Amino acid sequence: MIAIAAVDNNWNIGNDGDLLFSIPQDMKFFRQTTSGKVVVMGRKTLDSFPGGKALKNRVNIVLTRNADFEREGVIVCTSVEDALDYVGRFDPDDVYVIGGQSVYEAFLPYCESALITHVDALAPEADKKFPDLSALDGWYCAEKSEEYEENGYKFTFCKYKKR
Repeated sequence: MIAIAAVDNNWNIGNDGDLLFSIPQDMKFFRQTTSGKVVVMGRKTLDSFPGGKALKNRVNIVLTRNADFEREGVIVCTSVEDALDYVGRFDPDDVYVIGGQSVYEAFLPYCESALITHVDALAPEADKKFPDLSALDGWYCAEKSEEYEENGYKFTFCKYKKR
């Protein structure tokens, strides 16, 4: 499995159910990377999408404690174990963990890599974080892109790997 996220300098990822930054190049990267793949997310992440709808051209797995939860185009799992069992039928390189914070924390131990867009900024307000891979034992930045700038933000794409 692969985690994918955009983070600020303090590894913040969101505030009040929204992303911290609007960077079209990062959104394009996300779409191209996850299209035709499996995405694992929490219910609040699903709700943050336009209309609360599943992402097109992907297998959408939503983790929620609510066993009665239903949404068109979504496979509902009520535990990490259920989700791991379900994604076990796919190639692990085709499974992307896309948030939010509790889902990243629960699934990161099962990920072999993480695609992180590092935005060189500090969000003025943030209430959700991604685990700081640069401070976690066993993780390292294996690849780093050149620096890009868009919408007033400088950012790089980094691929972290688990040792």
